[in-house]
Amino acid sequence: MPLDRLTFLGLRNLADLDMRPEPGVNLIVGDNGSGKTSLLEGIHILGMGRSFRTQHLKHAITHDHEALTLHGRLAGDPPLALGVRRQRASPELEMRMAGERVARVADLVEALPLQLINPDAFRLLEGSPASRREFLDWGVFHVKHEFLDGWKRARRALKHRNALLRHGRIDVQSIAVWERELVHWSERIDLLRDEYMAGFLPVFEETLAELLPLPGLSLRYYRGWDRKRTLADVLEQGRDSDRQMGFTQQGPQRADLRIRIDRRSALEVLSRGQQKLVVSAMKLAQGRLLEAMTGRTCIYLIDDLPAELDANHRQVFGRWLERMQCQVFITSVEREAIADLWCPETATAMFHVKHGRLSTRNE
Repeated sequence: MPLDRLTFLGLRNLADLDMRPEPGVNLIVGDNGSGKTSLLEGIHILGMGRSFRTQHLKHAITHDHEALTLHGRLAGDPPLALGVRRQRASPELEMRMAGERVARVADLVEALPLQLINPDAFRLLEGSPASRREFLDWGVFHVKHEFLDGWKRARRALKHRNALLRHGRIDVQSIAVWERELVHWSERIDLLRDEYMAGFLPVFEETLAELLPLPGLSLRYYRGWDRKRTLADVLEQGRDSDRQMGFTQQGPQRADLRIRIDRRSALEVLSRGQQKLVVSAMKLAQGRLLEAMTGRTCIYLIDDLPAELDANHRQVFGRWLERMQCQVFITSVEREAIADLWCPETATAMFHVKHGRLSTRNE
């Protein structure tokens, strides 16, 4: 479901905002520092419970406000209201759905599936495995409802095993209990991830082929431990080494996506523009797969679309977004770079941000 209204109060340099976005393409144009990215950040906080610009939400609160308050309404029958509030004096994030308070960020994530394409998206290639695991697990979470419970149980078992490893002397009986628990849920997580990747790969390959044909590019799922050995054996035989390190070295918490071109890291081969297209293909494919498996569509937040992309690739990118019929929020400094990418029948709205104030093209 698309967002049909957004109201933000106390968000960075944005003035109080009341926005009625289109269900299709929303173009946000303005100078650097005008507040364009802050608008995307607000949607991201509303749907993810966290910012993509800072680890501490208090830093996103306008300097003369005591709280950050974000509301959004998802179109539907009936519409669904979402809201988050973060006070400067309290670390707690207050979250509401349909007027009722919710305790789990996962409820927001499920209600508002978001895909972010911004300069940080390059972390899928150049960052640590944690970024790629987060990408993978976002997809699994949205199509495999049992994943979240298994992930939480495995994380709990891992936490207990690591605590025992840090003791001066290992209690073999106690650590064996938590290893059995960790093995059980890890194998379940691995199965769900593997099943997801089996569906994701052909969609990714099709998407990439149109954006940027790259013969020889491969994307493979690595589960986090040796495929020739069971996790039970890996954990038992690795206790001494793990104890010396103070943590569990192998398991689902070490899973990764390995992206290569002819056996070389894609990061070493691709230009910056090519990297952006590969990352974009991954994000678009994830949205396409979500729709195919659940009938739901993602909302795409794209910060500075023209960066690193020539006019031809911007055009191809725009065609994919149109074909997916999803809601999109795109920022750019230059109006001309994004205004002419769309077919006449595509629902498109142009917004301007100047000194933190949002206006429509006709205002």
